Amino acid sequence: MGRGAARTLRVHVPAKINLHLGVGPRRPDGFHDVATVLQTVSLFDTLLLTLQEEPHAAHPAARRRMRATLTVDSGSGPAVSAGPDNLALVAARRLMAHLGIGGASGGGRTGEAATDTGTDGDRAGPTTRLHLTKRIPVAAGMAGGSADAAAALVGLNRLWDADLEPDVLHDLAALVGSDVPFCVEGGTALATGTGTSVARVLNRTVTHWVVGVDREPLSTADVYARFDDLEPPAPSSPDGLLQALRTGDVDELAPLLRNDLEPAAVLLRPALAERRAALLDHGALAALVSGSGPTLLGLARDAADARRLAAAVADRFDAVEVVSAPAGGPEVTVGAGT
Repeated sequence: MGRGAARTLRVHVPAKINLHLGVGPRRPDGFHDVATVLQTVSLFDTLLLTLQEEPHAAHPAARRRMRATLTVDSGSGPAVSAGPDNLALVAARRLMAHLGIGGASGGGRTGEAATDTGTDGDRAGPTTRLHLTKRIPVAAGMAGGSADAAAALVGLNRLWDADLEPDVLHDLAALVGSDVPFCVEGGTALATGTGTSVARVLNRTVTHWVVGVDREPLSTADVYARFDDLEPPAPSSPDGLLQALRTGDVDELAPLLRNDLEPAAVLLRPALAERRAALLDHGALAALVSGSGPTLLGLARDAADARRLAAAVADRFDAVEVVSAPAGGPEVTVGAGT
């Protein structure tokens, strides 16, 4: 990179759904064992990464004074914090610590100045600016925060020329959150343990979904606490669903979709039962809560059927999206264009 140059990357990162979510009882360490089949869908957040290196700070040693800031455009959804708890910044800090460079600070929503925690002596160092545009619903069981963390890891690994191997990125992702290792790779996978042990699975099935969005978040912690009250057995097995994915037959797949957290989510948000019924009444092949909710998923026969179904149930939700799956993993492009 030339002295004083700014380099920009854009990362489009997809949401995820759980085709099967088997959850076991709470362990002594507070975690739950899961057996879940994950898949990315064509609903994306975008993370714009810009590295600005001042002419007198372009030497590689200056990277030790790297600063990272974040701003967020939440769109029409709930405001998303740009503070240090945002998983994109958590991931940036993990990567920085691994590489032995700088630190990360929070910022604000669009139009707000990013917070700068560097000292005057640090101002000679480079700055990486992260700007996140949200489309994945927030706290909705679609791994929006985990997807943003994955975008940060994948994008910054490239922006900073770190060239870390995939297994190293996977290990860093696992330190950020249980869904992040899957979001780094995307596609279709089986996750076990606490969700960080991820193995790709064979999938010949292209699916089309209606995503019914509830703008009022549902706390994952609250859903798991209610789930624990129900005294769950061992995680349900996804073996039948894994076989169905190999056939390419959506009719075979539909009755095998499962979410062990759904009863707990419905107890906390009873309207989910009525909305799920509406999807089925209007012809969805199957309908279920996405992850810990409150998003609902309706499986359609094809793209045209998904559009018809979305129109039929639009008045039941705060928003509806039509998506397809699988959608791959984070996609990195050079420059600020779309």
